Amino acid sequence: MLKYRCYHTKTMITTDICIIGAGPVGLFAVFEAGLLKMRCHLIDALPQVGGQLSEIYPQKPIYDIPGFPAINAQKLVDNLMEQAAPFKPTFSLGERVETLTRQPDESFVITTSDNTAVHCRVVVIAGGLGSFEPRKPDIENLERFEGKGVAYMVKNPESLRDRRVVLAGGGDSALDWTIFLADVAKEVTLVHRSDTFRGAPDSAEKVFDLASQGKINLVLQSNITSINGNGKLAEVNITAKDKTVTTLPADNLIPLFGLTPKLGPIADWGLNIDKSAISVNTTDYSTGVERIYAIGDINTYPGKLKLILCGFHEAALMCQSAFKYVYPSQKLSFKYTTVNGVPTF
Repeated sequence: MLKYRCYHTKTMITTDICIIGAGPVGLFAVFEAGLLKMRCHLIDALPQVGGQLSEIYPQKPIYDIPGFPAINAQKLVDNLMEQAAPFKPTFSLGERVETLTRQPDESFVITTSDNTAVHCRVVVIAGGLGSFEPRKPDIENLERFEGKGVAYMVKNPESLRDRRVVLAGGGDSALDWTIFLADVAKEVTLVHRSDTFRGAPDSAEKVFDLASQGKINLVLQSNITSINGNGKLAEVNITAKDKTVTTLPADNLIPLFGLTPKLGPIADWGLNIDKSAISVNTTDYSTGVERIYAIGDINTYPGKLKLILCGFHEAALMCQSAFKYVYPSQKLSFKYTTVNGVPTF
């Protein structure tokens, strides 16, 4: 339930619209809001913008974006960021939304896992399939070392400089970080249960090349079965297909087995939830709670199609409706950008 309460936090950000989710639909909402002179702050649990496009399949071609017969997923994210840039959005990345509190003037304060507070007049949930949580492998003692050498994403590569890093996984994230950290960490080891990778062939080839040059350790057809240390991670035990166990010294272990979507704390905000999606009014994609909207794959309504282009449409109509909360004394006059151009703050 929403309560009237004040929070003392290390960071307070004031904005017009707080967008939960920095995927493609959330980024396009920044542009649509900017056309109406509304500022946006975006929060995402992932350490970079782009949502699933950047985290899961950055090299995947997308075929249903108007005007692009095909566009690389990461290129689409880059274009959306360029389109939003004139409106100077701000971001809290690598942070999960924890609480939503309605204020006496009907605005909201959102707090995050990093104790950031965002004061806004409108909340837009654009979290795709929900907040992403890491898929944790079945490794003995894993949770005991979380935050003590074990992490499920790379927030700051510099924190791994000159350290012994073990990565696990076979997708794009595991390959990309192995390549990147080869020039940062003291020692990089990639462990994968198969002898082939699910990620981009070009990235896989680079990883094999780095291994052949002795710049990384590549351990295939193996699994990490346990980890040890005295208060912090010290070693990783790897079991091969033939049951041989190898112990490697390690300062950091980063299992990259993908993400699983969950609504998280949003499920407790009094919204109408239908099979892990938020029911909305298709007039403006508002939820059952005033001043809260849901756009993109996280919402549901009769005839819903989970396509990026549909989320773009929802973002445009949502912003037209949100205007009345940001500028209650002004009348909205819709104008084409081809006539007036794109305004900036």
